[in-house]
Amino acid sequence: MSDTGNISVSDYTYTLPDDRIAKFPLEQRDASKLLLYQSGNIEDQTFSQLPDLLKPNDLLVFNNTRVIHARLLFKKLTGSVIEIFCLEPADGKDPVLAFNEKNSSRWKALIGNAKSWKEAYQQLPVKISGEIVPLKAFMEDRGSDHFTVRFEWPGDHSFSAIMEAAGKLPIPPYLKRDTEDEDLERYQTVYAQFDGSVAAPTAGLHFTQRTFDDLRKKGVQTIQVTLHVGAGTFRPVKSETIGGHEMHSEKIYISRPSIEKILQNSFAGRIIVVGTTSMRTVESLYWFGVKLLTGGDERFQIEQWDPYSLEQNIAAADALQAILDFMQKNKLEVLSGTTSVLIAPGYRFHVVSGLITNFHQPNSTLLLLIAAFVGGDWKKIYDHALLNDYRFLSYGDSSILFRS
Repeated sequence: MSDTGNISVSDYTYTLPDDRIAKFPLEQRDASKLLLYQSGNIEDQTFSQLPDLLKPNDLLVFNNTRVIHARLLFKKLTGSVIEIFCLEPADGKDPVLAFNEKNSSRWKALIGNAKSWKEAYQQLPVKISGEIVPLKAFMEDRGSDHFTVRFEWPGDHSFSAIMEAAGKLPIPPYLKRDTEDEDLERYQTVYAQFDGSVAAPTAGLHFTQRTFDDLRKKGVQTIQVTLHVGAGTFRPVKSETIGGHEMHSEKIYISRPSIEKILQNSFAGRIIVVGTTSMRTVESLYWFGVKLLTGGDERFQIEQWDPYSLEQNIAAADALQAILDFMQKNKLEVLSGTTSVLIAPGYRFHVVSGLITNFHQPNSTLLLLIAAFVGGDWKKIYDHALLNDYRFLSYGDSSILFRS
């Protein structure tokens, strides 16, 4: 662990009044404010103006994960409710395989009102295409920060179909309200494709088809990667120093053509990531290349402190080419792996030059990421947003930040 682990979390916080948290989305996605930070200067824009702020051949990186209906509410005969919040498949199983499972599936989960779970299993009637399917949940194990739950159901239905029919979309807890019909559309990006997240990559919520059309006309390139966002994204840092905080692992998928595009732009162009999830994906990719070049583990598995202990002076192009060579040798069209990377002040960026992101919670690893990216100016940026009526958090306004 480097000196980054000794960072005092209290140095990276601010006061966020509750009335500045956007409880609902704007009527129009791209009508939000957009704060432009570049060369130490701040300008106020509207998100629909984003294409005007970019250059031809800039590369935008999007996270195409889709939020699953992860909250399952089991009502007991006594009237009490037990909530099972599915986090990720148990035993490290690939989410694609887990969603396609039939009759049984095991998941890591949080359980609300667990003390009331006295029965062998909980049961929930699920209506799918007019058929009532009994879903049973068995509590198998209790870990330090989660439970393992086994679900069972009859018939030829996938677990994805079960969740879609029975579950609720898990909007952020700080919204302090129930999920509404509007959230089913607006808490997904318009380009969401692959089920697996329990939180949206919210920087992407501002994009519309009109935005993509304008980006195309401008000559801006786009690629998609996948990082399935875990519940850890909502977890505040409770330790005094960042070294006492444990990052949760998240699953990543990146195609060969996407890596080739990133490599191409690493020579002559800007790589701008849409959201902190895309940031963690692209920067984790670099560290995997470093591992390959320095005789490290050939598994794409980036640990929390890897960036602070691995070789720092390898060029991004060399690291990316090493990955493409590795994929060629192993006949891989899609690279899959995991990351629990922590990006905080002291982190050295190797790939990303721009970040599109919302405004984040105090005492969060996401705010530390912003501070790592723009340095001490993070405070100036957040003070400006607070003084100029920007809306904060998931349904709030946006910013585009460029590294000096």
